[in-house]
Amino acid sequence: MSTEENKANVRRVYEEAINQGNMAVVDELVSPDYIEHDPGFPQPVHGPEGLKQYFMVFRTAFPDTTITIEDMIAEGDTIAVRHTYRGTHKGDLMGMPPTGKQVTVTGIVIHRIADGKFVESWVNADNLGLMQQLGVVPTMG
Repeated sequence: MSTEENKANVRRVYEEAINQGNMAVVDELVSPDYIEHDPGFPQPVHGPEGLKQYFMVFRTAFPDTTITIEDMIAEGDTIAVRHTYRGTHKGDLMGMPPTGKQVTVTGIVIHRIADGKFVESWVNADNLGLMQQLGVVPTMG
């Protein structure tokens, strides 16, 4: 697939799966061998089912989830996305009860695509900023 087709598929996952909750797109575009590395989670995420569960952690905690792609840079089979995530904490987040607070979290994810399917991703999000916005961790100053 071309770089532009790969970028279009990345946009589809962000728009359709994360923003709209259409997890069927994950089955369509994610390899069975997929692995996601996120330092905010104790274990890597594996396969389409693991990725759907990962997305649902955040869609459950923040039912009004929106993610905006700020930048997308592609070279070969690698696509880097700088994004902004917004939502209101209305559900459980990994054992943390809802706070009702709105959050804005930035992050960068690097995806590797092979034959039109996601095969690996590396996530780096502002988890400290998220915890500060939820009042779990004090802000400095």
